[in-house]
Amino acid sequence: MPQVSIYKTPSYDPDQMQKAVLAHFKVLDLARLIQPEQKIVIKPNLLMKRNPQDAVTTHPALVEAIIRQLQELGVRDITIAESGGGPYAEPLLKSLYETCGMTAVARRCGVQLNFDTGSRPVEGGGQVPRRFTVINPVADADLVINVCKLKTHCMTYLSGAVKNLFGCIPGLMKPELHMRYPEKEDFCRMLLDLSAALPPVISFVDAVEAMEGDGPTGGRKKQVGLTLCSADRYALDLVNAAVLGVEPAQIITVRQSIERGLCPDSLEKIELLGHPDALTQAGPFLPPRSKQTDFSSQFPKPLRPLAQRVVRRLSPRPAIRQKDCIGCGKCAESCPAHTIQIADRKAQIRYQSCIRCFCCHEMCPQKAVDIRRLGIFNL
Repeated sequence: MPQVSIYKTPSYDPDQMQKAVLAHFKVLDLARLIQPEQKIVIKPNLLMKRNPQDAVTTHPALVEAIIRQLQELGVRDITIAESGGGPYAEPLLKSLYETCGMTAVARRCGVQLNFDTGSRPVEGGGQVPRRFTVINPVADADLVINVCKLKTHCMTYLSGAVKNLFGCIPGLMKPELHMRYPEKEDFCRMLLDLSAALPPVISFVDAVEAMEGDGPTGGRKKQVGLTLCSADRYALDLVNAAVLGVEPAQIITVRQSIERGLCPDSLEKIELLGHPDALTQAGPFLPPRSKQTDFSSQFPKPLRPLAQRVVRRLSPRPAIRQKDCIGCGKCAESCPAHTIQIADRKAQIRYQSCIRCFCCHEMCPQKAVDIRRLGIFNL
């Protein structure tokens, strides 16, 4: 039976965080998975340059507490590594680590920040792609400590343990995968295949302050007061669904992991340790506005093409708020379909090519990309 630990962690106070991490390590007996000679990579969620207080990125206090616990176990080869949105280049990594608080953590703890921008293929036994190109430190790791930020997500509904591993793909190869798998079902299958291709993973969840609504960057901060941990990332995401207050079937990666036999089909089949009574203490999360259901398959076959056109017309889409756009080009840079152009210092979307992946919404530093639905009378 998979185990997931849950501990009340009211704030990012270093003492509270260290106490919570130590409790996770002890109750899950994580020391049995860790050897002093291992090469360990800490993989936080550093999607973009944002202050830790914005609840967009993994808080550095949790990363520091994990590193210090690893060092207590004798581990010395520890690297913090991430490939955020945009190009995978050393100057951008330096700025990302600095803004997100990881530079200070590395300095205090005496660990490395990754500036190797190389990557190489790893083989997996996936259902969609069987080979992925991942960043070198992850490909070289004996163990990955996956430290995600709990957020609702406009494309995948949940940004949790499985989704955070997408950051192992280098830079602008991520938009390529969005373009290759534009449909949500296929994209989530790809995420599960990527997860299976990686080295062993232990996952932590930063849910002290989470994000609800139009995450992973445009939602609002929500105080939850929890940290979670498991060596089983699929079971952990089933528990994350309970924290969000949604049925597992609403989160495609969770549903698919159950269908693949990677995850139990109910919480009753997971051993919850620590403070399981706190699982729903924050109440339900505000869902992302992009959540949609394709009902066209329920129509008679002759009517399905029309139904699909209606679904696409009604489905949420990104919309540039022109008065707030500064023409920085981050949205165009991250767009897999290359459907955004900058004209007169403003971003413009060619909707006939838009695949509704919401990368532009994720990467806009000004929060100038909204998610909008069309009314049925605008058809």
